Amino acid sequence: MDTVTYPEQKVIDFITAHFIPLRLKFDAQPYAADFNVKWTPTMVTLAPDGKEHHRTVGFLAPDELIPSLLLGEAKYHFDNDCFTPALKCLDQVVQQYATSDSTPEAMFLTGVCRYKSTHDAKPLKAAYEQLAAKFPNSEWTKRAYPYRLL
Repeated sequence: MDTVTYPEQKVIDFITAHFIPLRLKFDAQPYAADFNVKWTPTMVTLAPDGKEHHRTVGFLAPDELIPSLLLGEAKYHFDNDCFTPALKCLDQVVQQYATSDSTPEAMFLTGVCRYKSTHDAKPLKAAYEQLAAKFPNSEWTKRAYPYRLL
């Protein structure tokens, strides 16, 4: 990632605007053990208290890294019941990175966020329908499958 992804200006700008990056060797102790790092590169999205919210393992091109990091930011907000900023991040993934591997999970979480913020089940069914139409073989479509009955 050092030769392809990290030098990209859009990656630099995104990380600088959204994160406090910390780079460690994959075997740096105690962090490698604390965060169960077994392969490089491993990127872990952490809260200020050190709680993990998202991780990626292995090489990601710039157009996959940014949506994965957005998903991590969304999960941080989601885990803290801050649904408006979570939805903002998720919408960016879906709208700006429609073909990313992160998009199906973003669609799924969009439905869950909307449900949790309104207690209306319609967004769950809408998420399933959107996933079934755009990503019929995704694991996230399978996870949303029960929502078709709502």
